[in-house]
Amino acid sequence: MNRKTLVLPAVAGLLTPVLAACGGSDSGSKSGDAIVVGTTDQFTATKEVPAPLDPAFAYDVGTWNILRQTVQTLMAQPKGDGQPIPDAAESCSFTDSGSERYACKLREGLKFASGDQVTAQDVKYSIDRALRINADSGVSALLNTIDTIETQGDREVVFHLKTADATFPFKLSTPVAGIVNPKDYQKDKLRDGFEIDGSGPYTLQADVKDDAIVSATFTKNPSYKGSVTVNNDKVELRSFPDADAMSTAIDKGDIDVMTRTMSPAQIQKLDSGSDKNADLVDMPGLEIRYLAFNTDATSVKSKAVRQAMAQLINRGELVSKVYGTQAEPLYSMVPATVTGHSNSFFNKYGNPSVAKAKELLTKAAITTPVKLTLHYTTDHYGSATKQEFEILQKQLNDSGLFDASIEGHPWKTFRPAEQKGQYDVYGMGWFPDFPDADNFIAPFLDKNNTLGSPYNNSTIQRTLIPQSRREADRLGASKSLTEIQDITAEDVPVLPLWQGKQYVAARDDITGVAYALNSLSTLQLWELGRGVSG
Repeated sequence: MNRKTLVLPAVAGLLTPVLAACGGSDSGSKSGDAIVVGTTDQFTATKEVPAPLDPAFAYDVGTWNILRQTVQTLMAQPKGDGQPIPDAAESCSFTDSGSERYACKLREGLKFASGDQVTAQDVKYSIDRALRINADSGVSALLNTIDTIETQGDREVVFHLKTADATFPFKLSTPVAGIVNPKDYQKDKLRDGFEIDGSGPYTLQADVKDDAIVSATFTKNPSYKGSVTVNNDKVELRSFPDADAMSTAIDKGDIDVMTRTMSPAQIQKLDSGSDKNADLVDMPGLEIRYLAFNTDATSVKSKAVRQAMAQLINRGELVSKVYGTQAEPLYSMVPATVTGHSNSFFNKYGNPSVAKAKELLTKAAITTPVKLTLHYTTDHYGSATKQEFEILQKQLNDSGLFDASIEGHPWKTFRPAEQKGQYDVYGMGWFPDFPDADNFIAPFLDKNNTLGSPYNNSTIQRTLIPQSRREADRLGASKSLTEIQDITAEDVPVLPLWQGKQYVAARDDITGVAYALNSLSTLQLWELGRGVSG
């Protein structure tokens, strides 16, 4: 098999289009044979997280990738990124000059897969429900600018916002705004387990073992009316324990597509052409990795300790030793390819320096070495995470200013512990909800943030975030966004590390691969088809 590395154009700001590079959208399979897609994402129901697929709770890229196939939203991200487009809606727009009143009209004849009509009242019910439940995942914060929702007949919905929010159309494209049937989802209670009922492109049948999804079969929903064309009849998403097991499966022909998350070694092998079983697609990504701090914890409560870590960590060395060309150093929580980005951490700290870090700690009368533990998840961001944290540990300890240890935990225990404030320092990744700088800022720094962080900066929360959201032209928000990033570099409640690319590998008879994953790491399974082997 000939290797094909398909590199899509880098994202420049928000509106850069991405061109198809692997098969046409009209070449999909109609045979009914499932296209099998591998993933290392794990989908588990636990005592702490009994309802992982409820739109009012789900808030990680894996569960969102299931919901985006099945639960429809008023708006959706377009095929090549950019501004959201109507999906369940026929049209949506702000109806005032202040970006505080947003009106949508539903498509005519919209139905749930069950056959029930989708109405404006269902939209209101679904979004009110997510806000009312206010799940501890923090996902409802995406909707926190909503004041009231009114309906006009069965097809019109009007959102009255508490304050101007030019990013609101993006938020209506996220699964927390997914439209659910009141018959299946109680008003005040999450829906436990793995059942989903929606009006999206597919219906779901989950194969569950030991409270975890082994595979999820998506079957084309004949009732779907929306913005996408479904190019296959059935896709199976199969979960693997690690990247090696997934790679073995594609080599054996057990799966057709290999997606997140492949190991750096696997990507290098595919890129070199030495693996003849799969072709590699290399595409822009907005994934970031960062360290987060419980700023109330004794070990890192002093800003000087966090600043010293920012001064010591060598991002270039970290990236080159672990990820090579698959990632780039990041000096802000806002990726370099997103409008509003500023290299605030580099501007403040420059190149790594033990002397400058020591000076910061000495001025604050901090006794060295500072003892702390860096926590990371063993099974959520890929197999290279352990190596990444070993290098971070070495960089800190080699300075003589820190006595750092590392501990790894499975995601199902890591995430609840992090949210409860049980870790002083911990590693996280972020796959954005939508491609706007606001989504790399508000989830970590606003009230009720997704980390449960005690960090509270009133200037950011009360002035700068609202100010930036008033700008419909996102370039106009750059001044406020830069100020937020500068404050973050000064206070270091989070410490950005790197920004990654993303990859999909597929056997050569699979078409539509270039669009199977967008810059948000959203799986677009409807793009896949089965063509003629080359």
